[in-house]
Amino acid sequence: MGQTLKLRDRIAIVTGAGQGVGLGVARAFAAEGAHVVIANRSAEKGEAAVAGIERDFAGRGASARYVGTDVSQKESVIALVDETVRANGRVDVLVNNATPTGGTARLEYMTDEAMHDHMDVNYFGCFWAMQAAFPHMKAGGWGRIITMCSLNGINAHRYSAMYNGSKEGVRALTRTAAVEWGRYGITANILCPFAATPSWEGFKKFDAEAAHSIELGNPIPHVGDCESEIGPVAVFLACDDSRYVTGNTIHVDGGGHINGVAWKLELPE
Repeated sequence: MGQTLKLRDRIAIVTGAGQGVGLGVARAFAAEGAHVVIANRSAEKGEAAVAGIERDFAGRGASARYVGTDVSQKESVIALVDETVRANGRVDVLVNNATPTGGTARLEYMTDEAMHDHMDVNYFGCFWAMQAAFPHMKAGGWGRIITMCSLNGINAHRYSAMYNGSKEGVRALTRTAAVEWGRYGITANILCPFAATPSWEGFKKFDAEAAHSIELGNPIPHVGDCESEIGPVAVFLACDDSRYVTGNTIHVDGGGHINGVAWKLELPE
């Protein structure tokens, strides 16, 4: 192969890997020789992700399999980890990426349902997956947990309290895992990406002018590519090179976090 593959033979679970950041990270992992478990609700998208990885990266020793998963359901998350260990003997890397899409509302009109939907996926789904993966990582003396969070939560962008709160909650959860599990060779870090996801494309259609302003306002004035710009940072956090890095929040956003972004969305009272 002529190169050292950073994730050769590592077993990685990526939730929400059928599209967007999850797909980009899964493909970046496969490019480094990982065996990737594509956890996704949509079988069509999940199987397409598997086919693409096997087509493009089999020569690097990578493989992929789809496991239908609804991370809002505890039994589904536990089954995902159990199936991964049954098929591969262990789990080395867990990427908590799945998140609900769409929906904005003023805080005074935010519904309990919207709050619960985001907490179930963005917080409890990650919590259950981390708990399920922990004993296997501990037994192997090695593990990597990567949780996708957002500048939306850190900066408290308006009209997305359900998303902001759940992402900040799981950011604290991930940092707590870093504190408690570091002694077992397990690191836990957070990525906050700005990437060309289906949600971003939807926002561009909703308010093209605002989206363009946000992109141009970045120190690096473009939206990140999920595979080539977000993926490599996830690879670093998933491999041996990051063994002394834990509890960090890394913004992979072209510098947008430095002075904030031009988030000017407005909703009527």
